Order: sequence, then C-alpha cells, then structure tokens
Amino acid sequence: MKGKMMPIAPLMIEHRLIERMLAVARRELERFNREKRLDPPFVRELVDFIRTYADRCHHGKEEDILFRDLAHKELTAELRATTEELVREHQWARGQTRELAEANERYAGGDEGSFVTVLARLNALSEFYPKHIEKEDQHFFLPVMRYFSEEEKQAMLQEGSEFDATLIHEKYRQVVEGAEGARP
Repeated sequence: MKGKMMPIAPLMIEHRLIERMLAVARRELERFNREKRLDPPFVRELVDFIRTYADRCHHGKEEDILFRDLAHKELTAELRATTEELVREHQWARGQTRELAEANERYAGGDEGSFVTVLARLNALSEFYPKHIEKEDQHFFLPVMRYFSEEEKQAMLQEGSEFDATLIHEKYRQVVEGAEGARP
C-alpha cells in the first residue's frame, strides 16, 4: 500500500530537531571558548533535551520498538552489526551526557577546572550526533524496512505514537517522585 507512513518517518523528523539543537550547542560551544566561561543554565537545558528528547523519546523508540522487532528478523550480517553499533553509540552518548551534566554542575558550584570537561563533552556530542544521524538516515533506516510487512510497519508506527503519548507523563512522574524523595 503506497502512501502510508513508515515507522522511520517520525524518527527522521526527530533527527531534524536534534540537528537544530546541536547547531545551537555548537554555536554556544564557540561562545564558551571565546568568552572563557560557561552558561550553566543553557547546558542544563541542553542536557535535559538530550536526555528527554534525543535519548528517552528518540533512542527509546529505536531501541524499544525498531531494534526489538529487528531482533526477530533474519538480517544481513552487516545490518545486524550496524544495529549493535547503534546501540553502543546510544550508550556512549548517555555516558557523555552524564559526564557533561556532572561537570556542568561542578562548574556551577565554583569548580573552574570543570570548564575543560564541559567543553570536551559538548564537543564530543556535537561531533557524534551528525555522524550517528547520517548513519541511521542514509544507511540503516530504509534498508531495514524491507524486513517488515505493511502490517508490521503500521503496528510499529502505532506503538511509536503510543510511546510518545506516555512520555510526558513518565517524565513528570519521575520529577514528582524525585521531589518527594528529596523532602524529609
């Protein structure tokens, strides 16, 4: 059936928003280097974007839906290796983001030595994501779609939509639970 959206379409649309935020991050990185100081609130905002949108929402759909369903398919060795590589890249990005958040908080608390770590993690993430996105968009998403029937594609698309619908509730339930736990 022609005209139906594939489950990779929302993922590719999400890539465009991630690219836009990374363009802002690169611009801010240049400013931080030029001014020799950080903007901790911006870095917090970037960390939240990466954790919530790029990782939990976007990578979540890739890992919890697309990669899960691909695990049951007879992929070529190359596509299987790419899937595993993408998972490792997601894990690497999570570690870089965690280190960025920790270094930013140390900097905000007065530790000037954390400046270099924040710059390094911002640089690493801003270099990583464009290559990662290109790999998925240009070399992975379309080839793996041929392994799915139209019914499977539509089921994945529906599951992705339901995943997105629950995400904001999950995020803010965690905010409340964190706040409750922080109170005596």
